[in-house]
Amino acid sequence: MSELFRQAGIQDAERLREVTYEAYSLIRELELKWPAANADLDQIRDNIIQNECYVLEADGVIVATITLSKTDEVKAITDLPFIKWFAVHPSEQGKGYGDKLLTWVENAIIRDKEGASAVTLGTAEKHPWLLPMYQRRGYESIRSFDSGNGDGPMHLLRKIVNPELFEQVNEEQAAAN
Repeated sequence: MSELFRQAGIQDAERLREVTYEAYSLIRELELKWPAANADLDQIRDNIIQNECYVLEADGVIVATITLSKTDEVKAITDLPFIKWFAVHPSEQGKGYGDKLLTWVENAIIRDKEGASAVTLGTAEKHPWLLPMYQRRGYESIRSFDSGNGDGPMHLLRKIVNPELFEQVNEEQAAAN
């Protein structure tokens, strides 16, 4: 079996819409207001164009996707990179593809390419297994809030991907204050 990690292109939009829509069925059932849960083809294309959308292909078929946001979604809270729209097609779940893609993005993209010390993402407390899953992966809640849209408590999570750089940045910020 061959696996390939790569950045998505417009030609991938239809498959990404399918993967995302199918993977986010529980999000719709929970009535969470996440844009990816009901994204149409135009929104998927916009996501590919405006951000860095990455995929994991298994034997030439996209099985998982994740997006590194290039918009200012969390800039008021942190300058750290923010990932979103993480999805594994339901027929491919439980095979380790999500773990592999997230690990690759954390290391090859966030740490090595972006040169960041940590990465952030958001999730809802209402979801039955996402928050504990991310916590097992080393993410910690750095801010919780309720946006008032019915999603309930949300968490901005952070994972340190380069401990030495993270410590250095914190020391520099402390010295500047």
